[in-house]
Amino acid sequence: MPAPAIRGYHAHIYFAQDTIAKARALCEAAAQRFGVTMGRMHERPLGPHPDWSCQLAFAPAVFAELVPWLAMHRGGLVVFVHPISDNEVLDHTERAMWMGAVRPLDLSVLSVGPGDLV
Repeated sequence: MPAPAIRGYHAHIYFAQDTIAKARALCEAAAQRFGVTMGRMHERPLGPHPDWSCQLAFAPAVFAELVPWLAMHRGGLVVFVHPISDNEVLDHTERAMWMGAVRPLDLSVLSVGPGDLV
């Protein structure tokens, strides 16, 4: 059975009140260096994410350069990376990668897409 197409990726940079400046600098540097789309700095949990976060959205072609760069420059921040395909639950669990502590996600807000069973 062929794997579902990956349309893109999200990297979520988690932060707290005392690390917001570090997270903003990391996200802005990634956006400038790699041309990725930087989302807002959410100072509250949003969606399935248990912590404050900022999203970087990027194309599959950027993955090989951006993800290692994040690993080397995250400065102790937790980074959650997942593909965007046909099943949000699997994208946020089985297909996801963590840098730093694994955080509990609220999967109840995600949808299961066609072609995959959870």
